[in-house]
Amino acid sequence: MAADGTVLLQGERSASGTLWLNPGQEATFGRGTESRPVDFPLVHPEVSRLAGAVTAVQDFWLLTNHSHDATLVVENPEGGGEFVKVAPGRAAAPIPFEFARVVLPVAVGQCAFLVFAPQHSFVDRDRPREGEPTLSMFSLDETAKYFLVLVALCEPRLRDCASTVIPTVPQILDRIGATDLTRAGVNFHIDYLARTKLRVRHDGEAGKADWQRASLVSIALRFDLVREEHLKLLDG
Repeated sequence: MAADGTVLLQGERSASGTLWLNPGQEATFGRGTESRPVDFPLVHPEVSRLAGAVTAVQDFWLLTNHSHDATLVVENPEGGGEFVKVAPGRAAAPIPFEFARVVLPVAVGQCAFLVFAPQHSFVDRDRPREGEPTLSMFSLDETAKYFLVLVALCEPRLRDCASTVIPTVPQILDRIGATDLTRAGVNFHIDYLARTKLRVRHDGEAGKADWQRASLVSIALRFDLVREEHLKLLDG
């Protein structure tokens, strides 16, 4: 992460170089022209001359889309598939990711660049607690076998936020590599997670097993129940 409120733009694919921004500074990006160059050039021929701008703020950053018809997508490479869409003409949209990939829509190849922002600030959570304890919506035991199954389900999305792969039961079994677990055992843990722990509901439009696995991944990643650091459980 960048420090002291600075924001770093780093080239990826059709972008090149790096650019540092201090709080309050703005950098335009796009193809640019000789008479009106941009601060962070993108060489892809399908990118607008002035595609957008990044503005550094104290502990977050803003994205402006100068395009007339192209939506910008900001992905969180460290998350579970989270992304933000910035519509054409939208000014100063706040982006919540400390590390992000800005993707520009192109028909041929890919065009994107990375943004490293400052670490977010947080409130003091050590304040005295009063009253009855708050009940936990999702109570998961990270040492249990069912949690290992859940991590294996989420692994493709954790490693690549754009992945649409949902592991099958045999793939989960192979990934976990436990000698005391069978296919029936994996199915039992998936059903237990769906019915008792995360309480997903069948919508009736897809096969039960497929829908259960996809819903478990969606909920687990949406609420950060499974995070990148949990992948070490599979490697262990």
